[in-house]
Amino acid sequence: MVTTRAICGSAQTDLAEDALTGEQLGGQTDHETHHGQAAVPGLSEGNKTEAGVGISHGMRLLMTKLEATVTGCELRWLLLTLRKGSDHRQGCPEPCLRLPIHALGAWLLPAVLMVAALGCSGPTAAGPEQAARGALAPGSQGRTPRYPVLPQAPADIAELLARLEAALRDNTTPARELPQLGHQQQLIYRQLGRQPQLAEQVRRLLPSTWWRVFDQHVAARRALLAMNPRGIKPTSLPAWRIREPEPAERLLAHYRKAQQATGIPWEVLAAINLVETAMGRIDGVSSANAQGPMQFLPSTWAERGIGQGSINNPHDAIQAAARYLVRRGGLRNIRRGLWGYNNSDHYGTAVLQYAALLRDDPRAYRGLYQWQVHLLTSAGDVWLPAGMVNATRIPVAEHLRRYPWTLP
Repeated sequence: MVTTRAICGSAQTDLAEDALTGEQLGGQTDHETHHGQAAVPGLSEGNKTEAGVGISHGMRLLMTKLEATVTGCELRWLLLTLRKGSDHRQGCPEPCLRLPIHALGAWLLPAVLMVAALGCSGPTAAGPEQAARGALAPGSQGRTPRYPVLPQAPADIAELLARLEAALRDNTTPARELPQLGHQQQLIYRQLGRQPQLAEQVRRLLPSTWWRVFDQHVAARRALLAMNPRGIKPTSLPAWRIREPEPAERLLAHYRKAQQATGIPWEVLAAINLVETAMGRIDGVSSANAQGPMQFLPSTWAERGIGQGSINNPHDAIQAAARYLVRRGGLRNIRRGLWGYNNSDHYGTAVLQYAALLRDDPRAYRGLYQWQVHLLTSAGDVWLPAGMVNATRIPVAEHLRRYPWTLP
């Protein structure tokens, strides 16, 4: 978040491990300007047939009944795969989890039980209290969103991660699949950032093609975690409204326009937008009163030559962020400029790691754009999907009673 003071508050997004009270985040070293084009959404992964799993006739009947009632694509695919021993992801109306068949057994039963307990219908209508505190608007399909289930074995995580990185860069990947794929990618790196030993095991099993990408993601995550050295995990959720961001191409145009006008690399601006508010998904005010998609203090926005237009408008905020970085010396030393934006070396490291990721391969933007708002709370890694509205702070326990599916 932009500030001229020693401490700057930021709307703590997934990356900021916002979990605290509204503090800040983390980045790396200076980098060169790179003019890359973002790829067009799309994906294709061959239709692979995997070895079937032997099951009893009674279990086949049970699965047949479950298939008729379960609407979730991921679970239906699991049931079909186990019953028929082949990959039924082709033609699936929603993006499906790409998991090795031998990894399914460990979490199939919990998934079935969860569906049985929660059902597959959309959320119930919010009453007056719910509308004021913790209301969640149904998705476009009227269905309850699903928290992606990830494998636990290092080999399975590595295999899934390699598939995700490739799919998110593949121009033939259907646009409708990108949100699920990007969310899975995000959750893997969040987990690996917190578990160094697991991260080492996964990296060894990952194809070398993805080593640098892996290292940049994990370094950024660890820098953000380092901004909370005491590991404080909040027991309440901020008063935020979670919204859909502007379209990816429109945001990209804003970043590039700012780069043309100021010389600040578009990758740095995109990384700041990601770290501050998950590309504008967070609509809220930080504990330090920072506001808008690029988290400006109103006093900084009011400085001559910085804020023009609306502090809450993505285009205006991105242009202002570039001008502010220039004023803080960002053209000579981008890390110094970032220090003016947020007085934390860890923040600078995280931003610059994500910026380097985008500089090395602009197609990485397609995955980062899909990242959701997550908070590492006292109860676990809570997901705040688009449509969530908290007019005031709300206890995590209360939130989870209403929306248990927002925790893995």
